[in-house]
Amino acid sequence: MAKTATRGRRRAPARGKSKARSSGGGLLPWAVIGIAAIGGIVAHDHWKSIQPMLARQSAAITREAAEPKPAVGKDVPPKQVALATPTPKAVPPTPQSQQLPPAPIPTPAIQPVKAVPAPLTPAIPETGTIAFGYCGQGAHINCVGDGGVFWYKGEKIVIADMASPVVDQARCDGERRVAFAAKSRLLALLNAGPFTMNAAGKAEPSGTPRVVSRDGRSFGAQLINEGLARKPGTAGGAWCA
Repeated sequence: MAKTATRGRRRAPARGKSKARSSGGGLLPWAVIGIAAIGGIVAHDHWKSIQPMLARQSAAITREAAEPKPAVGKDVPPKQVALATPTPKAVPPTPQSQQLPPAPIPTPAIQPVKAVPAPLTPAIPETGTIAFGYCGQGAHINCVGDGGVFWYKGEKIVIADMASPVVDQARCDGERRVAFAAKSRLLALLNAGPFTMNAAGKAEPSGTPRVVSRDGRSFGAQLINEGLARKPGTAGGAWCA
């Protein structure tokens, strides 16, 4: 009985120590929180003096990060040794006695080209379809000058198969009337429709000779039949008889 009582008394102090330990372990977090709160209050009150210190520390850290680090030495490649190129062997010159001239290149003989005359082609008749008027003081393009003379596209045409009196060269009133009538009749024939002009000789300062016709009938022959012209070479004195 006495042993059991002593065992119970010895265990009582052990329980008190465990309570003290548990109570001490529970106060540690509150102490840390209190210290942190006090530190925050102090930092808030002295923020103006603490801020420059933090700025200097951050600037120092930034400079250290920005400074280039020395490059790690790499293995230097071995030097390249240039190989000596073999010198070509000198070829002994060929003696002049063995040098042969190049063979001549044969050239074909050039044969003269014979000139072939161009075939003569007959004169191609020209067809006119232009409106005419009487020639005046200006430029003569498409107009009638006399009973046997007119201008076609600026070229003076002389009807080759007839001869009619000229107004400015008339020697009497009868010849002047015939000249006016021939001039008027030629203008009417040229404006009646398309006509054909055939070459009748070389161009001369007095005009280019042409045989003018329509449907195979010559204008000169018509004027001769109407008494307004005569065949070439006939004397013109009868106009004043």
